[in-house]
Amino acid sequence: MALYDRNYTHSTTESSYVEEGASVGFIKQTYQLLAASMIAAAAGAYATMPYAEAIVQYKWFIFGFELFMLFFGLGMTRNKPGLNLAALFIFTFTTGVSLVPLLAFLIGSGNGAVIGNAFLMTSVLFGALSLFAINSKKDYASWGKPLFITLIVVIIASLINMFILNSPIMHLVITAGVLLLFGLFTIYDTQNIANGAYDSPVDAAVSLYLDFLNMFTSLLQLLGIFGNDD
Repeated sequence: MALYDRNYTHSTTESSYVEEGASVGFIKQTYQLLAASMIAAAAGAYATMPYAEAIVQYKWFIFGFELFMLFFGLGMTRNKPGLNLAALFIFTFTTGVSLVPLLAFLIGSGNGAVIGNAFLMTSVLFGALSLFAINSKKDYASWGKPLFITLIVVIIASLINMFILNSPIMHLVITAGVLLLFGLFTIYDTQNIANGAYDSPVDAAVSLYLDFLNMFTSLLQLLGIFGNDD
């Protein structure tokens, strides 16, 4: 019986090591894809910056294609090696293109330095929140539904302000709210990745990329607002 117990314990320990190694490998691959996604987005912004005026004209078409890739393109290529990577980089490249009007506005108004500052601040904030989520002993699984409901409320408020109110104060409040919301999403998504809630590193990378992108965009707008002397 003692020999059986020892073998059973060894087997369980060995299995846990295998699972832990697989989890570390999954997380590493996820963050590699996240970094590659950021490079693709930067390439999209850099390549299309000279055509900022044309992008402003077709911004709703670009945004529509971005949503199509997010909700359909990535979904249709899920679990299809090669195609899912292509869809990921097409999506992230497009998000870089969609940032061009904001980037061009900041550069044109003499606030180009804000771009680098926002990226640095986002990277530090994102890294800190990710480390907190990985090392925290608290379970944040219950955050999913409240965060999703809050996201819907923020989207509706943004649309109302964009098409009806046009209030600078409300825009400021919504932008700050988006920054806070996706900071919380970063904690939630990072812990889900660490707990093995995703089947594919591509899906996990998309979640983290969206968190980073929305925090970066929010900081760009906030720093642009407060850095404007007008």
